[in-house]
Amino acid sequence: MDAGLLLARLTIGLLMAAHGAQKLFGWFGGHGLAGTGGFFEALGFRPGRLFAAAAGGAEVTSGVLVAMGLLHPVGAALMVSVMIVAASVQWHNGLFAMANGIELPLLYGVVAAALTLIRPGAYSLDAVLGLSASWTPALTWGFLAIGILGGAGNLALKRPIERAVAA
Repeated sequence: MDAGLLLARLTIGLLMAAHGAQKLFGWFGGHGLAGTGGFFEALGFRPGRLFAAAAGGAEVTSGVLVAMGLLHPVGAALMVSVMIVAASVQWHNGLFAMANGIELPLLYGVVAAALTLIRPGAYSLDAVLGLSASWTPALTWGFLAIGILGGAGNLALKRPIERAVAA
């Protein structure tokens, strides 16, 4: 079971960290802060560059924490928070990724939450550092709730999209 948890954490964590690096640095075919910031502006997240930096930073941080199994409820809460916002942007496209739907943000968010509720396993930095016992169910659920509230709070900051009026 511990090897399976390690595989799942490494996969979801490293993919999420790479996703954030696309936003922050333009790595892996991403658009970097300038391009992502412009996209965020068009979605109503202003200032776009700040929101892009926050999203990219949360994605890199959450991905690294989940992959390493370090402070596992914190990493999952960050990932859930960012994926709530991503899903809200894609909601109108339906479920599947082929139509730019919510499939991928839903998958990232649910897997992060599930891994947190399972615990990171023996092959994690939390286990090596003796932190695993610190993460009680109440504390773990508390961090996940904070992640959900953080995503909702971010959505509350979104401004209406200004549409050009035809004369």
